[in-house]
Amino acid sequence: MRLKHLALLSILTPLVACDSGVEQVASKAVNPSKTVTSESKPELALNDLANTLQDRWQLTDDGLIWQVKDSHEDHIEMSGEQVSAIIYYGSKKQGNLSLKRKLVWPMLRTIPNDTHASLIHDFDLAISPTIHIDGDTVKQSQLTKVKIDGLLTLTTALTNQVTLTRTLAPSPTKALMVERLTFSNHGKKSVKLAVDELNYRFSTAEKAGVYGAYKIQATSSKVNEFVLNRGQSIEVFVDFKATKSGQTNVFDGATELQARIDYVASLKNDLQLVTPDPVINKMFDFAKLRGAESIFRTKGGLMHAPGGGRYYAAIWANDQAEYINPFFPFLGNENGNESAINSFRHFARFINNEGKHIPSSIIAEGDDIWDGAGDRGDCAMIAYGASRYALAKADNAQATELLPLIDWCIEYSYSKISADGVIASDSDELEGRFPAGDINLSTNMLTYGSLVSASYLYQELGRTELATSYQQKAEQLRDNIEKYFGATVQGYETYRYFEGNSKLRAWIALPFTFGIFERKQGTLDALLSDDLWSADGIYSEAGNKTFWDRATLYAFRGIFNAQETDTAMRYFKYYSRKRLLGEHVPYAVEAWPEGNQRHLSAESALYARTVTEGMFGIEPTGFSRMNVAPYLPSGWQNMCLNNIRAFANNFDLCVSRRAQISQDEGNFEVTVLSANGDKQNIPWDGKSPLSISL
Repeated sequence: MRLKHLALLSILTPLVACDSGVEQVASKAVNPSKTVTSESKPELALNDLANTLQDRWQLTDDGLIWQVKDSHEDHIEMSGEQVSAIIYYGSKKQGNLSLKRKLVWPMLRTIPNDTHASLIHDFDLAISPTIHIDGDTVKQSQLTKVKIDGLLTLTTALTNQVTLTRTLAPSPTKALMVERLTFSNHGKKSVKLAVDELNYRFSTAEKAGVYGAYKIQATSSKVNEFVLNRGQSIEVFVDFKATKSGQTNVFDGATELQARIDYVASLKNDLQLVTPDPVINKMFDFAKLRGAESIFRTKGGLMHAPGGGRYYAAIWANDQAEYINPFFPFLGNENGNESAINSFRHFARFINNEGKHIPSSIIAEGDDIWDGAGDRGDCAMIAYGASRYALAKADNAQATELLPLIDWCIEYSYSKISADGVIASDSDELEGRFPAGDINLSTNMLTYGSLVSASYLYQELGRTELATSYQQKAEQLRDNIEKYFGATVQGYETYRYFEGNSKLRAWIALPFTFGIFERKQGTLDALLSDDLWSADGIYSEAGNKTFWDRATLYAFRGIFNAQETDTAMRYFKYYSRKRLLGEHVPYAVEAWPEGNQRHLSAESALYARTVTEGMFGIEPTGFSRMNVAPYLPSGWQNMCLNNIRAFANNFDLCVSRRAQISQDEGNFEVTVLSANGDKQNIPWDGKSPLSISL
């Protein structure tokens, strides 16, 4: 399909980097007239936008490699149950290593005990063991290679024959980050190596901590002089840790580093994506990791949190309930599923008889709330996420437990219904950053989605009367959404975001995501026009350079759902390659300029859901039923999602092209293979979604 208004896609020139993170600079336009259409060379057309990018990183079997040849700096976040590490690293203009470790301990609370009250401490490069080679103190090292594979590995040259490789990773369960220092002699003669003791200590003020004073330390495992022979390597471990009174501060760095390696490997076994595109496959692997690792063991139970140096030991109605919780059953991660049901239990604490909305965020390990934006449509987010989660988890007891929360949230939403039959809310999840009016499209689409999934859930539980009621409400709301929001905006037949809205908004993609395609052509043209599409994804609002990855990923998911597979794939390939191999890697980001493109965790879950619910079109319709629509891009012969853990099952879902046997059967075959050996081979015409029972 040729769009009426094809975006002038841009190639970013190399990003200007600084110690604080990543900055965006001007873009260079690509001439769209040179674009190869899918009608001529379909596989080339899928790749043409992605091939306009210049990669900094190289893809390997287990991760990414940057062979350092210029000046560049970046940051990455890695998390465990008791600590999160944001590592700023790179090569300065002279080629010297730059390194800062920002560590966050979410359960060491500071005063005031608010959303941002996690203990945070920066460890500069100077907080490292002092190194001497043949009696000379090493003051600088040249960064030569960086590897990201669930750990961060920085290789530097200390001399022309001695290298130092730093491997950094958080412990999966302990309150520390480990840095392994590996000294290797690649020369022809022995050298004398001395590593001084590192014993950095810092204590916080007792009155500044909820639990009193906190002890912050960086200590090394070995203090000695060595003769480093030709071809020999020696390891030293450094622990970066913080504790409160009564907690142990003695850890084994080697054991904790191996635990992180094992944890990363374990996530690769479940929900494996297999496609002809190695970049998307690898980006999906990294998305699983970032989504699953940011779960903290708080006194209020396991809590998934966004991260980013600001958001920990707390939950939000959008990031957790709406974005990531419906994904965890597919991954089958035990901590993920526990954190999901735990978050819904926390929200359920605020069901009330006074008609007051549920707070947007429950903070401080569950001890407090943040309610600064009023009603953001949070009940719609929670009801949608809870019903989707319950269907995919397929646990009768949990589903029954969630019904009062789902019902109350839907009832609350309908208490805000207007004379036009649509739902009002104070704002949306952007909390006033952009205008949302009194009635916005996002709150209404999420309410619609919650009604659809809740009707499936009630049908599954044998409560057919309420299932029918929710279905009827969904149909009526869908009609009202079209009447109220359907509009011509900036010349496109699409949706206004609120009454009086005259600018295109990124969230006009939401109807696609929920299966509404009446304004498909105009909405598609608008999303991919130069009014909204940019080199970094979809702008939040036409005329404003701000972008949030969450909106872009929702749009990709929706365009796949709209059966515009090749169009979706062209842009999805571009986005995946940019985020995985470009200047700021390897995850989806929150936003820019806000937050300087933090690696918030739930955005990675939205990337993963672009695959599960977009590319494969999986929609839970029961505890053992789903609709699937795995539309194959042109030039692809097959694709698979293996070891899907949803629906209390473990199964593979594949689609492949085949020689057409008859016009009725079509050119595709969908295969479902369960771990118990049950196999279904289903002919498919590649049009309407299939309903599959496990």
